[in-house]
Parts: sequence; C-alpha cells; structure tokens
Amino acid sequence: MHTDMKSVGTVSMQEAPLLEIAVVGHTNTGKTSLIRTLLRSTSFGRVDDAAGTTRHVERATIFAGSEAVLNLHDTPGIEDVYALQDKLHLIATRNKRSTQSELLEKFVAATPLNDPLEQEAKVIRQVLRSDVLLYVIDVREPVLEKYLIEIEILGKAMKPMIPIFNFTAAHRAELDLWRKKLAAFNIYASLELDTVAFAFEAEKRLYQKIQSLLEVHYTRLQRLIDHRARVWNQLCMSAARRIAGLIITTACYREHTGDERSSAGDTSSAAIRLQDFIRQAEQHCLVDLLKMFNFTDKDIELQKIPVQNGYWQLDLFAPGVLKAYGLDIGSAALKGAAAGAGIDLMTGGLSLGVASMLGALAGTGWSTFRRYGKEIQAKIRGTRWLCVDDSTLQLLYLRQRQLLDKLMNRGHAACHTDQVSQQPERGELPDGWQQIIDMLRQNPAWGRSPGLHTDDTRQYSSIEKRLIDALLKNPAL
Repeated sequence: MHTDMKSVGTVSMQEAPLLEIAVVGHTNTGKTSLIRTLLRSTSFGRVDDAAGTTRHVERATIFAGSEAVLNLHDTPGIEDVYALQDKLHLIATRNKRSTQSELLEKFVAATPLNDPLEQEAKVIRQVLRSDVLLYVIDVREPVLEKYLIEIEILGKAMKPMIPIFNFTAAHRAELDLWRKKLAAFNIYASLELDTVAFAFEAEKRLYQKIQSLLEVHYTRLQRLIDHRARVWNQLCMSAARRIAGLIITTACYREHTGDERSSAGDTSSAAIRLQDFIRQAEQHCLVDLLKMFNFTDKDIELQKIPVQNGYWQLDLFAPGVLKAYGLDIGSAALKGAAAGAGIDLMTGGLSLGVASMLGALAGTGWSTFRRYGKEIQAKIRGTRWLCVDDSTLQLLYLRQRQLLDKLMNRGHAACHTDQVSQQPERGELPDGWQQIIDMLRQNPAWGRSPGLHTDDTRQYSSIEKRLIDALLKNPAL
C-alpha cells in the first residue's frame, strides 16, 4: 500500500470525506449568487433583490470530471442577529463550562420549528457540520454593528472562515474599510470574487486558500483546480475557434449578381441575400457561444449589424488560386502566361491576360472550360460577385471579440442583459488582417467546408490559428 502521503490525525488525504463548505452571511449579500458562479449555472436556487429569498439549506456538489470534490451549502440569511446574540448569552449563563461551539450546539437543540430564530438555527446547524465557512459580504453595505456581531457568532464554531467580498467594482474605499474591520478578528485570508463580474483566477485563488487552511483536502482540491483550468482553457479555445469560423465563413461568402449587363434589381436582390446571410451567421455564432458558456439569449443582446457590400472579382494570378482549383502552377506554360499577363480586375472581359491564361491552361492538358472550375469559367464570362466589404468584416470581428470578453467575464448570477453594440470601440485587428481577408476571398470553398477543398490544409489552419491567437491574447480576456 502506498504510504508516502500527507495525513492529518488518522485520516489520510486520500480517505478524507467530501469537503463540506457552508456559504453564510447576512440576507441578500449574494450567497446563492456565489454558488451559481462556482457551478457555472443560472438554475441553482433563487436570486432576488428581496431579503430572505433562501429559506432552507440547499446543497450543490462540485465535481472534477466524475470525481465529487466538495459540497456547497447555501444557507438562509441571518436576519435577527441581536435576538440570536441575546439567546446565546442566556445559554452561556446557564452553561458556564461549555465551550463556544458547544453553546452553539445547545442553541440549535433548543430551537424548535416555527421558533422566531428557526432560520438562524438552520444556519448554525450547517456551520457546525461544515469544514470551512465562506462568509459573503456585500461591500456596498456600510460596516454595521450587526455584521460584526454576526462574524463574532460564526467564529464561535471554531471553523476556518474566508470572507468573500462581493460587488467590489467601483467600491474600493468600502472594500478597504471592510478589510480593516476584519483584521480586528484576526481574519486576513479574504478574497474578492464578484459574482456578477466573473474572473476565473479569483475562483482558482478561492480553492487555493481552502487548500492552505485544510491540508487534508489539498490533493483533491488540486485535482479540482487542474480540472477547472483545463475545462476553462478548452472552453475559451472552442469559443475563439467558433468565432474564427464565423470570420472565415463570412469573408469567403459571395453572392452572384450576373454579369455586367445585369439589372439593378438583380444586384439589389443579391445585396439583400448577402446581408441576411451575414446577420444569420452572426446570430448562429451567438447561439453557439451562449450554449458553450451556459448562458441564454436573455443574458446577451446582439444589436443588428449594419452590413455593407462591394463588388469582388476573382484574381487568377493571386497566390494559391490556381492550386485551389487543382491546376499545376509549376508548369512552364502557366509561368510564362503569368509573367506577361495582367487582368483588369474591374472588367470581366477576355483581356490579353485571360487569353494568355486560357492558352496556358490548354497547354497543360485542360481542354474544356468544364475542367477549369466554375469560378474560373465565371471570371472569363465576366461574372460579378458581391462580397462583404472590409469595414463590415472588421466590425464583425470586433463585435465577436467584445462578445467573447462579455461571456468570459460574466458571472452566472448576473441578472442584467449585456449589449453587444452595433459599433464597438475600435480595437486591434489581428496581425496581417488584410492578408488574411484577401486569402479567404480567394478561397470561397473554405466557407462551405473549411480547409477541405485544397490539397494544402496548412494554409487554412494557419489563418484559423492567427484569428484564434488574436482573440485570446486580448488583454481584456
């Protein structure tokens, strides 16, 4: 049997029972919200601005994969701390030899159902059964005497207590005052963990603080930390890859408008189809991202994007185009044609360059237009396409980066709806952005089946990676 493990008393770390954590505090400080954030779920308990929303102790289990690691116990708020203090003083006068925790046990035993202090008894009972206490503090509240009495009473249980500061954004002065007051109780191992503005690193530090207080659970908590880090990194990577897919699909997309003789009505219909495609593509991406982060459409609102479009013409001489259609770009005939030919991209006629290209293609053994590919045939016939213009693609990318930022930093207790605006603040585009877009436009098949319509998938993978890296290196993330 393996014996070189740390132990406390006669219970080894491996044999330690599940860690029991009581989430305690005054009413309406965010106890249920904290558990929702740790569970990544909006369905646990009830979250309301009204006091006393939680009336009973509720339990939730957190897993590392299939391994149960800890139980979180959501407790009712302590509402009448002065009556509780008086009751404990009365019990203490009658039981002068009892320890502080024994006085709490006597209080629980002496409080029947329907007693005015029944709710406080539920809290104390769970505190006595737990290994560690998370005391949730709404820093927006002034440091009132009742909160200090509450902390003093909970301290009688002789259990490690970690204050969790909630709603810390824009309340630094209040936060500093709370820290000073807690120092009077020799409580220094506090943590800022805003249940509305989520930060993964704050959750990680919470488990690390518990590790330092309860070494018997160190290894199991480390497995949880490692598991959660892997899941979080995978989630962020998957989200960035989904956004990269959206950018690739929309940059590759084009609408056929006929040739130069086509009517204005044909062009107008193509423009409407293009706009609908882009907006639907972005909406589908939003739905997928919400599912990934376990949110709903009630959490994020996507304002309608203004889609612009422009004409686009296939450049037969652009790098990678001929290879994308299976043509041998290494042939002497093609090299000779390309050296002396120049296509006017604003015309679809048979310029000298196109004629030279046709001759070169014929010289390689491609005898009919059918074998040149639809794109090349369309180019020769003077076909015109509409595609998403550069400014719209930039806007689309910046909106997705804004959306990813909101999803990665939104707590599951947040009740407000985040807006992804029509015009997000101008941000940094990926390095080589225009080169990326040009390459995507030259390979429209990538938008239908990414990376599968070319012999060299490394080019597609390189573009995808550049987009993903740019999304995940954003300092706000």
